[in-house]
Amino acid sequence: MNRIVHIGVGNFFRAHLADYTQRAGGWRITGVSLRSATVRDGLAAQGFAYRLCVQGEGVRKIDVLDRVLVAPEDPEAVLAAMVDADVISVTVTEKGYHLAADGALDLYDPVIAAELAGQGTCSVIGFLAHTLVRRRTPVTVLSCDNRLSNGDVLRRAVRRFAEAAALSVDWSLVSFPNAMVDRITPATTDALRLESGDAMAVPTEAFSEWVIEDRFAGPRPDWPDVQFVDDVAPHEMRKLRMLNGAHSYLAYAGVLAGHEYVHEAIANPALRAVARGLMAEAAQTLPHAVRGKAGTYAEALIARFGNPHLKHRLRQIAMDGSEKIPYRFADSLRALDAQGLDAPCLTAAVASWVAFCEAECRAGRTLDDPRGAQIADAVASGNSAMLHEMVGVG
Repeated sequence: MNRIVHIGVGNFFRAHLADYTQRAGGWRITGVSLRSATVRDGLAAQGFAYRLCVQGEGVRKIDVLDRVLVAPEDPEAVLAAMVDADVISVTVTEKGYHLAADGALDLYDPVIAAELAGQGTCSVIGFLAHTLVRRRTPVTVLSCDNRLSNGDVLRRAVRRFAEAAALSVDWSLVSFPNAMVDRITPATTDALRLESGDAMAVPTEAFSEWVIEDRFAGPRPDWPDVQFVDDVAPHEMRKLRMLNGAHSYLAYAGVLAGHEYVHEAIANPALRAVARGLMAEAAQTLPHAVRGKAGTYAEALIARFGNPHLKHRLRQIAMDGSEKIPYRFADSLRALDAQGLDAPCLTAAVASWVAFCEAECRAGRTLDDPRGAQIADAVASGNSAMLHEMVGVG
């Protein structure tokens, strides 16, 4: 039977790729956790099956996952599984790529530098590079993270690592297709665990979308409802600049306004007006292939954000802002500036992030951000220009 090895076994993977693969049939998934054994232990206690609670559609059992490896416990077992996989997929969020400000792999990042110094493998970049050295058959590495040109970014990072480590890889055996993924998936609550009778239950919305560049090196599952296209970029840009951009704005402005969930923030007339305006501004930067339907898309997003049953916490979205803002806000701002157009709502979104950082630091809370210490230093010194520079906004 064909096999996917998936790195990053959080809720989004279990609501998206695992669900699609369950419905496709004929494939199994080995999960990999790069750090904690918590998810492995929870799933192992129930045979690695769990309930996916789809709002408005009911509950379905997902049992396509048959084991989860924990990298710190046995990195060699992770490498062995990846060497034998037909597809290696990834959801490690933006900070898991260990990129510098220029978008290239940061060789001075403490995790990457330690790996290059021979102190063990613990990053997705290191595991992929060392896997590809051993591969003798074609493999597809499929990023499912919310990053523009995610496959290209991942390929460049792995290649730079391999070159820095003097690893010999046959690059003709591997492909890194770009992909766009979309399904709002909140964290699991105690109430859902109790209601579903499943400690590992995953909540999600009924809507789901997956667009993948049709560039696989080997076999792929017969995933239902997936769009295989020549160019993912227009779909990625629409989603990142409109959905994710509005989500991030609502997270920062919503927390500052005293809200806890997305549906509360979008119900606030002032915040809803800015979110809608932000999406309209971002729509003006999109390729013509998707710009014509941007208005309909925006209204559908407003409705999705207003779903009170998902309980999507704003602070979950607010994490890692310094990694997200460059392509959720800054790319749109630069594109509009090049067109000579004003962007008051996107400017307000950047200001909301700055204000959020200032409020968190002054309240004595540690920012959940890979550059949290730098942000705290900038806030302490009153250097808001440094915050703008950090996210690429002049």
